[in-house]
Amino acid sequence: MKLLRSFGYALSGIQYCFRSERNFRLHVASTFMALILSFACAISDMEWIAVCFCIALVIVMEMLNTAIEKLCDVVHREFDPSIKKVKDMAAGAVLVSAIFSVLTGLIIFLPKIIIIIKSI
Repeated sequence: MKLLRSFGYALSGIQYCFRSERNFRLHVASTFMALILSFACAISDMEWIAVCFCIALVIVMEMLNTAIEKLCDVVHREFDPSIKKVKDMAAGAVLVSAIFSVLTGLIIFLPKIIIIIKSI
């Protein structure tokens, strides 16, 4: 029963991020685009692993960023330069993961897209 409750709490957290965070919804939309492109390009097993890893990495980083921001807001409601640095670092982690994911996507998909374009 505790395990089921834990899953419920986790799903509630995902639902909260989806409902309240614009960037989270953007990452979810990007996930669907990446999955559609992956199916369309018939990527290899290893490429699927890379795509799934990138999707998970960005989604997890966005959720951690949201959690850190919410915690910082509770700890210190007024502007504080130290809290700003913490929030900026968390946002930077999301950015790094997103850039890594875009580069991975370019490595996987660009050659396939070029072949498709050349064949038209």
